[in-house]
Amino acid sequence: MSAEMPDLQSLWMPFTANRQFKAAPRLLVSAKGMYYTDADGHRILDGTAGLWCCNAGHGREEIIEAVHMQMRALDYAPPFQMGHPLAFEAARRLAALMPAGLDRIFFTNSGSESVDTALKIALAYHRARGEGQRMRFIGRERGYHGVGFGGMSVGGIGTNRKAYAGNLMPGVDHLPATLNIAEAAFTRGQPAWGAHLADDLERLLALHDPSTVAGVIVEPMAGSAGVIVPPVGYLERLRELCTRHGIALIFDEVITAFGRLGAATAAQRFGVTPDLLTMAKGVNNAAIPMGAVAVSREIHDTIMAAGPGNAIELFHGYTYSGHPAAAAAAVATLDLYEKEGLFARAARLEPVFESAVHGLRGAPHVKDIRNIGMAAAIELEPRPGQPGARAYEAFLACLKAGVLVRFTGDILAFSPPLIIDEEQIGTLFSVVETALHSVD
Repeated sequence: MSAEMPDLQSLWMPFTANRQFKAAPRLLVSAKGMYYTDADGHRILDGTAGLWCCNAGHGREEIIEAVHMQMRALDYAPPFQMGHPLAFEAARRLAALMPAGLDRIFFTNSGSESVDTALKIALAYHRARGEGQRMRFIGRERGYHGVGFGGMSVGGIGTNRKAYAGNLMPGVDHLPATLNIAEAAFTRGQPAWGAHLADDLERLLALHDPSTVAGVIVEPMAGSAGVIVPPVGYLERLRELCTRHGIALIFDEVITAFGRLGAATAAQRFGVTPDLLTMAKGVNNAAIPMGAVAVSREIHDTIMAAGPGNAIELFHGYTYSGHPAAAAAAVATLDLYEKEGLFARAARLEPVFESAVHGLRGAPHVKDIRNIGMAAAIELEPRPGQPGARAYEAFLACLKAGVLVRFTGDILAFSPPLIIDEEQIGTLFSVVETALHSVD
C-alpha cells in the first residue's frame, strides 16, 4: 500500500530539478541493509550507499543503539570552552585510522565545512610560521569541494560556480583535470597516462610565485565529477612539488575515506600522505551530520605555539562540532568497520566489482567505463541536443527495476555499501545493462 503523499511545496530540494521531481516524486520511506523501500512498498537495491556515505549499509542496530543511549545521557554539550568524553574518543579513534602523522582532528558537520576548515587551517599555519603572504590556493578543474564559498572557489565544476563567480575567493587558480577519454578509455584502476599533468603546478607556481601559495587541494579520486581516478604517479608528483615549495597539500576525502577504495583512506591506498585530509559521509555512516579534518602534527603544533597559552589558537568552529549524538554514531561506526573488516572486504570485492562494470563495455551508448575500489562510472555518449537526458532516463529505468544508481550529466556512478555481496553486484549491473538497452 502506498504511503500518504506529503505536501511537497514547502521544501526547496538541494541539487534537484525541483519542478521535475515534484511532478513525479520519488520518495524513500525506510532502509535496511542493502535496500531502501519506497513509498509504494518496493524494495530498491542501493547502488550508491545513499550518497557515497552509508558504507556499512542501512539501519545498523549498533549505531542506532549508540545514538539512543547518548541522547538519553547527554543531548548536547557546548564545544567552545567545554567538552564531552565521546568527542575526544571519536577523535582518538579517527586519528588512529589516518595516515601516520595526521593525528589531530577538528570536527565539522559536513564535507563543505571540512573543506572550508582545511583552507582556514592552512592559512593560519602559514601565518603562525611567519609567512602570512601565503594566501593563494590551487584547486583542479572538475574538482568538487562542497558548496561553501571557499569550497566553490577551489572547486572546478562550472555549473556550481557561475552564479556566484563575482563573489568567489580571490587568488585561486586551477590545475587541469586528469580525465582524458581519448588517451585512457576503459581503464581498470589507475590510468597509465596523465602523471605529467601534475607538472602544470610548476607553471602555476611560476606564474603566481610559490611563496604566495598556501595550499593545493585535490580529491585523490574525484567522485562527484564521475569517478575520475588519478594517473599512476600523479599524486606522488603533487606531493613532491608541495613539499619542495612549502605548500600544504590537502586531500579532500569526503567520498574516499572509510573503505571506499579498500583502505581507511585514499591516501593510504595510493601511498601519498597529505598535510590535511577532509572527511565526512562515511565517518559515522551518515547517521547524523558530521565531518572532520585530520591535521598533521606539524601544522597543529605550529598553530598551537604561535600565541600565549591562555589564548584561542584558531578562531574557528561550529555550534555542533563533535556533537554528542554524532560522535556516538562515529564510534559505533568505526567499531563496525573494524569488527566486520569492511575495508578489507571492499578490497576483496574490487576485482568482482571491476569485472562486472567493465562487462558493460559494448552496451548501447557507452563511451567510457572507469573504476577503482568500490566506485565506478559509466560515461554515455550524449544525445544530440539533449545533454544528460540518456543518463537520467537510464537512472529512471534502473529505479523502476529496483536499483538505485546516481547520475550526473551523462555519467552513471556506482558506490554501493561495502556490505554488498557478489550476487547483488551481479544484479546491480544486470539491471544497468537492461536499462541501457531501453534508452534511445
